[in-house]
Amino acid sequence: MADPAATRVSFVIDAKVSRLTIKVTATGILSALGHNPIVTARGFSGDVECVPDTFADASLRFRVRADTLTVQDGANEKDRREIERLMKGDVLETGKFPEIVFESTSIVVTTPASGPRQAQVSGRLSLHGVSRELTMPVGVAVMGTMLRANSEFVIRQTDFGITPVSVAGGALKVKDDLQCAFDIVARLRQ
Repeated sequence: MADPAATRVSFVIDAKVSRLTIKVTATGILSALGHNPIVTARGFSGDVECVPDTFADASLRFRVRADTLTVQDGANEKDRREIERLMKGDVLETGKFPEIVFESTSIVVTTPASGPRQAQVSGRLSLHGVSRELTMPVGVAVMGTMLRANSEFVIRQTDFGITPVSVAGGALKVKDDLQCAFDIVARLRQ
């Protein structure tokens, strides 16, 4: 009989308690007048597959509906609506590129079996019609029927064919680098 601890299992991301965020930073002479919005994703799904004790043969997949990205910082309602309109219409072109997808190609655990686990997750991020290799550090833990994973990483808009927003002749613009983070809770697939 096979060792149950060596069985690969599937966890489904619980979007209600998981969080994906993107911090956008303003730069330029007028940056003090601009916003540094925090953008969150509401419509996402995905799964994690692995052998829970060793994380052998692990994979991570998630999809984000680009039109569900919303501004969550202290901007007033008018500014928030305008930022979201620019983000969805001009920057991400959500009508043309409706999904943001990440699919792992390699997951390497970098810490010993005892204590919190750290991994290097490599894969392909598809955004705005462009796919690029991405490697990110991920903290991961399995607690019975629940898996939790978190990471912070940077992506560059220009790597995905996106021109960062610039207004007032460049006196106020968005930095190319976006600070991304996720805290994913996934539950054992029934």
